[in-house]
Amino acid sequence: QVQLVESGGDSVQAGGSLRLACVASGLTFGRASMAWFRQAPGKEREGVASIITANSIRYAPSVKGRFTVSLDNAKNTLYLQMDSLKPEDTAMYYCAADTRRWLHLPAAPSDYLHWGQGTQVTVSS
Repeated sequence: QVQLVESGGDSVQAGGSLRLACVASGLTFGRASMAWFRQAPGKEREGVASIITANSIRYAPSVKGRFTVSLDNAKNTLYLQMDSLKPEDTAMYYCAADTRRWLHLPAAPSDYLHWGQGTQVTVSS
């Protein structure tokens, strides 16, 4: 049974940084497609970054160069380092996983089978 638990969300000022974490159980990194999505109020859920291994990563254009996704196999944890945050980054951030096939952005949220509960990121100007 796959379980994903996110943490690290907070309120920060524009230009600040946050690191989100997603502890995964019931799957093996490198054999699962992992991703971060976000959803702002009134907007559709959108992909932020996807990762299968350290050599297989994709970013949404809106975050490329500011966000970094990584895996820690020893801790079974997926990370999203977010730098140079902007007010438009404000959203609920979700960790997603799928063990059935290889997926990368721009995969749709419906392509991923497993989801965490989300962690809120608020960026003020």
